[in-house]
Amino acid sequence: MVNYTYNDIILSLTDKLASSGITNAHWEARELAGCACGFNCRGRFDGKTLATDAQIKQCALLLARRLTGEPLQYILGEWDFCGTTFEVGQGVLIPRSDTETLIDTALKQLGGEKELTVVDLCAGTGCIGITLEEKLNCKEVYCVEKYDTAMYFLNRNIEKHSSQVKAVLADVCDPKSTELVPEADLIVSNPPYINAEDMQNLQREVRFEPKEALAGGEDGFDFYRAIVRIWKDKLKNGGTMMFEIGAGQEDEVMEIMIQSGLKDVRVRRDMAGINRCVTGKRVEQEGHVNLYEQLDKK
Repeated sequence: MVNYTYNDIILSLTDKLASSGITNAHWEARELAGCACGFNCRGRFDGKTLATDAQIKQCALLLARRLTGEPLQYILGEWDFCGTTFEVGQGVLIPRSDTETLIDTALKQLGGEKELTVVDLCAGTGCIGITLEEKLNCKEVYCVEKYDTAMYFLNRNIEKHSSQVKAVLADVCDPKSTELVPEADLIVSNPPYINAEDMQNLQREVRFEPKEALAGGEDGFDFYRAIVRIWKDKLKNGGTMMFEIGAGQEDEVMEIMIQSGLKDVRVRRDMAGINRCVTGKRVEQEGHVNLYEQLDKK
């Protein structure tokens, strides 16, 4: 039987991945080989180590999964967000570097505050809420998630990071869900925001992720409208509402927030220069009458 070293396996995987059109084939090959063989592919390892038959078989199994289009993150079972590793798998949205813009923005706006109450809506893996609990001075953090599979990963990550985040199983579009958390200094969300047309043309890997974590309705703004309408009154006076947005969505989301009565509505770019985060504040002055609330009552 032919003996294969770790280096041989990486070269073979690289060739097969590249032939299937996967970009960053060598990097992915190292990740798959490290996962299958149990070595640290991101650090130093002895590439001349001979792989066992079981390791070679496991490499082949992982390669077959990747060639179907299954995301590398699901195959590895984990992914990094803001320098911390979170468990992931089918049924939960994969953390993305774009979303780290929410963390950066929250730290800039609230980094000097103490005893914060934070609510993370559409929490998924919990990467936002758990990271904010670690990096901000928080009194309590709530992660609200509707789906059981995503809730499984949320609870796994809370346990993994010895976090004090409280997981709440609820539909953020149901007004009754607001009764399950206290008033917040920060309400943050990376909601589903892909419109119906774009949902028909998703990349092959993205199609493996749960539709309910991606689809934002016909125009992509259903969750922004619902969350602002239902949750803005859970903000403390001076509290902040913060959203991740898709490319080109800033004007509509800002308008939704402004029309609701939120103030100081701003947009922030991600590392690629794309407008990625929109924030607004609840500012209720003494004697102030909210025109939109009055109209709703009529």
